[in-house]
Amino acid sequence: MLTARIAVVVSGGGTNLQALIDAQTRGELKSGRISLVIADKDGVQAISRAGAAGIVCAVIPRKEPGFEEKVLSALETHKIDMVVLAGFLGIFSADLLRRFQGPMINIHPALIPSFCGKGFYGLRVHQAALDYGVKVTGATVHYVNEVADGGEIILQKAVDILPGDTPEILQRRVMEQAEWVLLPQAAELVAAQIVSKKESSI
Repeated sequence: MLTARIAVVVSGGGTNLQALIDAQTRGELKSGRISLVIADKDGVQAISRAGAAGIVCAVIPRKEPGFEEKVLSALETHKIDMVVLAGFLGIFSADLLRRFQGPMINIHPALIPSFCGKGFYGLRVHQAALDYGVKVTGATVHYVNEVADGGEIILQKAVDILPGDTPEILQRRVMEQAEWVLLPQAAELVAAQIVSKKESSI
C-alpha cells in the first residue's frame, strides 16, 4: 500500500508529535507514515518520544549556520513527501518553502485570523485571548506559506474559554480538545491527497 512519508518538525515537548504517533498506532493516520522527526534543539522531550516510537530523529539546531540547508538535506535523504510543523517555534524562509516540493502544514493554538502571526506562539496566544476577553478560542491547522500563519486553512475547532482560566489552563484545554484531535485529522487528509496523486501517476 502506498503511503506518504511524513517529517514532523518540533521545538519542545512534542505533545502534538505524540498525538500523531498515537493516531498512527490506532490506524487513524493510515495514508501517511512518520518517517522522520527533526528537533531544532537538543535535549527536548520530543526526541525521546520519537525514540520510543522507533522513529529516526535528526537534531538540527536552528541557531547554527546552515540550518535550512541541513533541514532540506534531511528531507531529501529520507524521501519526505510532506512536513508537519508540530510546535516548531521558527519560521522557514520563502526559499526553503519553494525548494521543498511537498505540502507543509502547521498547527496554531487559536482560531486564525485571531491571535496569529509573528510573535503569537505558546502561552502568548492564550494570554492574548484572555486579555481581549473573547469567549471562544480554539486551534487551526493550515498550509504553510511565506506569511506567518497566513496559509490556507485546512481544519479548525473551537474551544470555550471558561471563568477562572489562566493561560496555562486554557493552553491545556486547547491542546486536549482541539490540537491533538485536529492535527492527526489534517495530516491524514493531506497524506491521502498525496497518495491519490501517486496512484494516479502509476
